[in-house]
Amino acid sequence: MAMQQNVQIIDSLYKAFSTGDIPTVLGLMDPQIQWNEAESNSLADGNPYNGPDAILEGVFERLGANHDYFGLQDVKTHNMSNNMVLATLRYDAKVKATGKAYNAQAAHLWTLNEDAKIIAFQQYVDTKKLADAEK
Repeated sequence: MAMQQNVQIIDSLYKAFSTGDIPTVLGLMDPQIQWNEAESNSLADGNPYNGPDAILEGVFERLGANHDYFGLQDVKTHNMSNNMVLATLRYDAKVKATGKAYNAQAAHLWTLNEDAKIIAFQQYVDTKKLADAEK
């Protein structure tokens, strides 16, 4: 698969996420995807999340339930070797329980297979900012 196609797939994922089109996001994933939240992130308790249903329930539904809003800003995607795409971005969010907002730097490493499906995700994020907003 062409590296540019990988970037287009990940770009389409972020566009779908930004409009709340979670079925499209999940549809870009391989049924056997392995998803890992950053260590020390409160959502890392389910690592690795295996399959789209586990990601929906363990990550996306919890993000929605725990935040007044959760958005992505300044998303930039970068071609990598071995069918990987690196995305650099910021999370702009507000925690419901505390009323605290945060704007945290993050990076996502995506791996795709030859069928243009996402097979792995690794999140890197400023977990201290997230934890501080949850207190």
